[in-house]
Parts: sequence; C-alpha cells; structure tokens
Amino acid sequence: METSNTVILVVEDEALIRMDVVDQLNQQGYAILEAATGREALEAIANAEIVNLLFTDIDMPGDLNGIRLAHEVSRSWPEMGIIVTSGMTPPGMGILPKGSRFFSKPYSPELVHAAIREMLPHPS
Repeated sequence: METSNTVILVVEDEALIRMDVVDQLNQQGYAILEAATGREALEAIANAEIVNLLFTDIDMPGDLNGIRLAHEVSRSWPEMGIIVTSGMTPPGMGILPKGSRFFSKPYSPELVHAAIREMLPHPS
C-alpha cells in the first residue's frame, strides 16, 4: 500500500506532541486524522471512510485510555494496524491486542515508519 493511500489516526491528548507526530507522519506521505481522547478516536473511525492504522498514546483523559482503545479497535476493526506509545512504563506482556506494536517515548521516527509499513497490506 502506498503511503499516500494510507490513513493514520493519531490519538494524543498533548497538543504539541500530537502536532509533532502528525508532522512526522505527514512528511512520510500519510494522510492523518487526529483525536485528543479515546472517545474522539472512536467517533473519528466511525465517521471516516477508512482508517488503516491507529497510533495512540496510553495515558489520556476520560474513561478510554490507549490500551482500552486499542482493544476496542482490535475487536471492531480487526484489519486496522495498531501502534501504542507511552513515556511511562511499557505495558506488560499480553496487555496489548495481538499484532499491535509498542514504542516507548521518545521513539525513533524511522522505527515507527518501518513498523507502519510492516503493518499495512502489501500489494500482490
């Protein structure tokens, strides 16, 4: 899948961090949707024509943190790639949905981009 056809939903409550992530992903050619909470993220996915990948922080306000959001997305949209990030302690083994990836902050944009490419469908 070409990056220009890939839609990534970035979920991060800290506006400056979200802007930085969006800028990094835009530079790679991805189309970006943004949300500041887990609930906003679910609404964005439901209203979007397509979202290929969820990129979410763990710690967010409200009742739906990044781990719970990742599980909800995995159940409702199993074909969607999921990347979870945090500047805190990494989640333990088996906490995240199968097939998702975790990156500790600060993370390497190159490693994140490589993980995104691996998670997206490849043309036959």
